Amino acid sequence: MMTITPKDISVADFHSYMLGAIVPRPIAFVSTIDSEGRINLSPFSFFNAFGSNPPILIFSPARRVRDNTTKHSLDNVKEVHEVVVNIVNYSMVQQMSLSSTEYEKGVNEFVKSGLTPVPSDLVSPPRVKESTVSFECKVIEVMEMGDKGGAANLVICEIILAHIDESIMGHDGKIDPNKLDAVARMGGNWYCRASGDALFEIEKPIKNRGIGVDQIPRRIRLSSVLTGNDLGRLGNVEKLPSEEEVFQYGNNADMEEMRIRFQNDEESLLFHLHQYAQALLHDGKVMEAWNVLLQHY
Repeated sequence: MMTITPKDISVADFHSYMLGAIVPRPIAFVSTIDSEGRINLSPFSFFNAFGSNPPILIFSPARRVRDNTTKHSLDNVKEVHEVVVNIVNYSMVQQMSLSSTEYEKGVNEFVKSGLTPVPSDLVSPPRVKESTVSFECKVIEVMEMGDKGGAANLVICEIILAHIDESIMGHDGKIDPNKLDAVARMGGNWYCRASGDALFEIEKPIKNRGIGVDQIPRRIRLSSVLTGNDLGRLGNVEKLPSEEEVFQYGNNADMEEMRIRFQNDEESLLFHLHQYAQALLHDGKVMEAWNVLLQHY
């Protein structure tokens, strides 16, 4: 395990470690405008949502590490306290990347990237037509965290209007992540696509209070088969199956066959019970998995 004190290495090296580890990072594709009406469009992966009442977004056009210069977006938000934060999808990722080129001040990245500006309703900067979600925002504050290369500049924004394309909505009335097909930033030249096999669901433990991993019987908790994720699933139940439920489950054909096959080999029986339970866990059948695991306890 490497242990690094940031001050002991170069800013550039620690910057690389941070961006390689803190991933994936959502991308704020920010359109701004200066006091002369010149438009800028630039992506920032130092970005996230920080509250919903009021709805707050923060992105950071940090000072450049290599030469301590600032970005045109930062200059613009100091002059005109309005932005549009556009969400990047896969179909526009190459154009988004092109817009990050360090063009001279006054160059319109909409033109350079081939993306389409659409007039906003409540703010001066335009939004990106190709983005399926755009947030018109007023800038509440710009917090400068330092004056050296790599220093953050936190642009705190309040959303005052949202534009969401109906094509990305699911049947439940919520945004479908597969239809959104968002792109996130990784380290170096790497990105990731938040759709398809990359997506998975975990039920939030807010409706119930799970027993916790510490309450799982030791022989199960120290299993050579079950992973930390498996134990997390097992620990998210409110109570264990009753003795009667475990007994009844033990009468099914699979359990009987396993007991007969390994009647003279307890270690193999435990191993195969845990494998069977693991398969059930991966299918989302948590209580069935518990019934299997408690067959020998």
